[in-house]
Parts: sequence; structure tokens; C-alpha cells
Amino acid sequence: MVSVDIDGNVELQGGPSIRFLINGKPSTVFGASLADALQSIPASQIKNIEVITSPGAKYDAAGTGGIINIVLKDSKVQGFNGSANISAGTRLENESLNLNARKGNIGINVYISGNKQRHTIGKNNSQRTSYNNNRDTITEFLQDGSNGFERSGYQTGLSFNWAITKKDEITASIGYENSRNLNDGINNQDLSQLNLSNALLSSIKGLRNSNSNSHDHTTDINFEYKKTFNKDGQELSIQYNSSLGNNKLDAFQQQNYFTGGYKPSGTQSYNQGDENETNISIDYAHPVTESFLIEGGAKTVIETLNSNTLTDTLLTNGAYGRNANQTYGFNYSRNVYAAYLSASADLFNDFLSLKAGLRYERTITKVDFAGTNIPAYNIFAPSITLLHKIDKSQSIKTSYSYRIERPDYGEVNPFYNISDPRNVSTGNPNLKPELGYNYELGYNKNFENGGNIYIGANVRHNTDDIQSYTTFYQVLQINGTTYTNVSLNQRANIGSQTSVGLNAFGSVPITSMLTMRSNLQAGSRSNSNPGLPTVTAFAYRVNMNLTYDFGHGMAAEVFGNYNSKQKNIQGTRPAQGSCNFAIRKQLLNKKASIGLTATNPFSQYIDQRNTTYGSNFNQTNLRQVPYRSFGISLSYKFGKLEFKKDKEDNNNFQQVLPDQGN
Repeated sequence: MVSVDIDGNVELQGGPSIRFLINGKPSTVFGASLADALQSIPASQIKNIEVITSPGAKYDAAGTGGIINIVLKDSKVQGFNGSANISAGTRLENESLNLNARKGNIGINVYISGNKQRHTIGKNNSQRTSYNNNRDTITEFLQDGSNGFERSGYQTGLSFNWAITKKDEITASIGYENSRNLNDGINNQDLSQLNLSNALLSSIKGLRNSNSNSHDHTTDINFEYKKTFNKDGQELSIQYNSSLGNNKLDAFQQQNYFTGGYKPSGTQSYNQGDENETNISIDYAHPVTESFLIEGGAKTVIETLNSNTLTDTLLTNGAYGRNANQTYGFNYSRNVYAAYLSASADLFNDFLSLKAGLRYERTITKVDFAGTNIPAYNIFAPSITLLHKIDKSQSIKTSYSYRIERPDYGEVNPFYNISDPRNVSTGNPNLKPELGYNYELGYNKNFENGGNIYIGANVRHNTDDIQSYTTFYQVLQINGTTYTNVSLNQRANIGSQTSVGLNAFGSVPITSMLTMRSNLQAGSRSNSNPGLPTVTAFAYRVNMNLTYDFGHGMAAEVFGNYNSKQKNIQGTRPAQGSCNFAIRKQLLNKKASIGLTATNPFSQYIDQRNTTYGSNFNQTNLRQVPYRSFGISLSYKFGKLEFKKDKEDNNNFQQVLPDQGN
């Protein structure tokens, strides 16, 4: 039910409003760029990924699309072990080292990883046609150029687990992530005005150079105390999680003109800020009977952010001077206070399993944007799930959940990004939270040969739906400066959105050597907004994965993915497709492996063509994203584990398994 485009943007059942967690905990690493955050986590460090489309009351109500929880590996077996992984390629590079040690009731995990996307150059082309208020003059704006991109970073962490007694356990961890993005671009621009007879009235030709350098640091600190009781299922958990982020962004752009006698213009901007989030929670589960469980808890989320921006403008003498209208600082804070109660029960002689709950959240937001006051608000978020097991291999599930998507600081920040004076973006401090009503019905079937299928239908209805919206201005005043022929993009509450979709997944072992996995998503999305026509569009996504096991530790895999074009409230989202090939050989009694990979080998670029239109303009954009790559990967597992039979001794009560050479 998860789709990822070539830019790293993620959708769950077709919805982009997703709450991402690491080991069940939030992190500010997802704040600056979700795509960069996901790229920075090495696959070798991931144990599994949990997709929760209808979260219960225990989870935060944030994320109208659902929750994706990335679970990292840990180890509770005795002894010492580790793994080293390295991959090199024409576009991507990754390295990681993971170490685990456990003796008695104390365990430690240490890891470090690095990643890099080599400098790649993409192409872009856009054409915008706009009209003046009297519609007797046509303006054509053409832009053609290239953009370079490079990303690098590293991640490291230490986790500690201490089983104080058989019923008391402490887990603590600290992680650090450092990432850097470099962007550069050069674009030819042509701005022409014509009358209705297409006679040229004026023409301005120029060249725009730009670059930006962003540097982000995130430190995550987590602590959990868990206590279990004699009664099976009775558990108390107290958690403290703090995520501290610091980011810097330097950007430059300069416009030179070839016609019209205009002098060069340009800006240099420097932005530095801190983004911190602290979560404190307590959860308690109490089994009333073997088939009836009550859970409850409370949570406080404290978010603070401060940002300072300095902007210099190119002066007539060729030097840069401070622009007071584009230099500012702001502070933003948001506290969420929550409590929940839920119950799980097996009904009618285990014919039906029920889980229902109610979560209350109060949100208090404070900002120092001039003239902005965001009122506090409360929500009650109910959820319910019903599950019927037809037999041991089949089940059917239906669920309902109520969710909220709060606008983040970037969406409400009123600072104007004028790195491209013809395409300006800004936040909207008057954004309201998006509210979602999610319904789901699913059927699951497992087969004795290891295959399974899932078929699900879902309906999602959002009110005050948050989307990007573009408005064209012939003349736009921004903090005392006049800009002409400007497309202004900002987030807005676009009425309501209703999505109806179907998801079908299957994993089928065709033979003992060949396995096929495929997923199909299809659905209709309708956007309604007072004063604008309702937009309804159909879209689909399909992928297929074939894995062939040659035996003797060798396997090959082919993966293909296609997302269809989809119409939205102001245009179309481009279609896109890609394919991947891989082959792996295990060596040294499966302790080592070597792999070869190829991504999109038949084409250097993936074309993304989209359109945007409004009452007085229409625009077509073509992005050619470099995506072809070839690579080689090496991995090695080492260490020797000690395996002992489970005992009641507090210092040695882990259950361990026979040596598998891992």
C-alpha cells in the first residue's frame, strides 16, 4: 500500500499525509526533507517496516494517511556479532558497520553508516502563458536549463539494554545524523509580451545562475522503562524521547539580462535554525480476562523552533548589501497534550475480535509572526477495528479511524522564498489543521506453500484538505519591493477531498525457485472547494517483483513500478515508471555476499511532465531526472554467539537458538 516516487516522496494508499516513526518514536530528522531522511537510513540497519493504515488510540492522531514505522535492528542473543556493508555505484554509495554485544542481562548495539549521491545533472524546461486583467496582452515566459544535485551524510548511534530483572527492563539510545545537500543551476529565460494578434510588444532575455548549500544535524535521545507483571499481557511503559535538530541553508541567485538595458539583480541568503521535539509518555495495559484487554495512557509533545534569516541584495555598484525587508527571525512552539483509553476483546466465542478506543488531543501553538494568532483547539479521535478469522488461513477486517494533519512550521512560515523572482513561494500562517475520516475493509488469505493475497478497499474523506496552490500576479508587492509576472505558490486549505481506492497484493511461489510478488492500487480522488469546480480523477499504480533462486547461494531479482498520471485541483501530476535488476551470490557459508544492481538501465533520464493552470495562466513543466545507475555491493557478517538454554536466573533468562552461522 506504499508508493515512492523518484524524488523520494511517499504515499500510503494514495495519501501523502503520513506520520513517520523510527522504532515507534518521532524524530526531527523527517522535518527538513523526508526523502533525505529515508535515504540516510541504510537498508542493512532496518529490521522491518510496519505500515499502519488504521492506527489505534495508543498512537498519535497525526497523519491523515496513516503511520509508517521503521524498526531498526537490535540483538538480544548472547555473545558478539556484527556486519559490514559497502556499496559503490555510478550514482549512489553506501557504507555501514553494525556491532552487537550481549553478556548476561546487558546488551549494547553500535552502528555507523555513510551515504552519498554523486553529483548528477538534470534538465528542466517550462513554458508559462499568462494574461493581463483586460486579456488584451499575452505574456510568454520560457525557461530552459539544467540543475545539479549532490547529497552526502552519515549516521551513527549507540543503544543500551539492561534487563534489571525478568520483569523490569531499561532501554536507552542516542543517535546522530548529519546530512548535506548541494544544488546548482543555470537557466536561460525569455519573457515576451504579445498582443492578441501575436505581434511582439517587448522581449527580455536573460540568464539566471543559482546555488544552495544545506547542512542538517539531528540528535535523537530515547529512554524507556518497561515493567511486566505476573499476569500475561499486563505491562507498564514510561518513555522519554527528545529529538534535537539544527539546520543551515546558504543560497545565492543572480539574474543577468541580455536585452532591455536592465542591470543585474540578485540575492544572497543565510538561514540558520533549531528544531526540537520532546515526547514524554506513559502507557499501561491490563488484561481483565484472557480475552479482554484494557489499555490507557497519557502523552505530552513539546515542539520548539527558531529561525533566523539574513538576506543581501545585489546593489547597483556590484556589491551586496543587507535587505532589511528580507531579514528576520521568528520563534514557533507547539505543545500537544494527549490521553487515550482503548479496549480489545474476543466476542461470540472468538468469532469476532474487537479493538476500539478514543484519544483526546489538545494543541496549543504560539508564533511571533506579525499579526498572526493561532487559536488552541481540541480533538477527540475515535478508532475501531473488527476482525473475523474465517479459518486458520483466512481473515476479514474492517476499521475506522479519525486523524489530523497539523501544518508544520514550513507551511505556516510567512517568509517569501525569492530565489527565483518569477516563481516565488511562501508559507500560510492562517492554515488550519486537516481532518481525516478513514474507512477500510480488507481480506487476507495465507497458503500452505508460503504465498498470500490481500485485497482491501478504503475510503478517506478529508476536510480543510491541505494542498499546494499557485496564483499568478502581473504585479506583486513583497515587503516594499515590486515583482512582475510572478507565480506565487503556497499551501492552502482546499475545501474537502474524498478518495475511494482498491488495493490488491499477492505473493505467489510459482515454482520452488521462482516467486512473484505484485501490488495494484487504483482509485478515484475528488476535490471540492467553494467557488471552484469539483475535480475528480482516476489513478492507478502497479508494481511487480520476480525473484529466482538458482540455488548454491545465488538469487536474482527484477522489480518494475509504474504510477499513472493523475489530475489534481490545478493541473496534472506526471506519470512515472522505473525498473531495477539485481543478482546476489552468498559466500563463505552465507557469511558474505556480493551483489550487482542496475536501476533504470535503458534510459538515462526519467521524464516528468506536469501542467498547472489558473484563471489567468497555464504552465507546462518538463523535468528530466537522471536515474540510471549501476552498482556493486559487498556484505560480511562476523562474530560468534553463545547459545544457552533459557533459565529462570535473572542474569540469563534470554531464550536463544542453535548457531546458524550468523
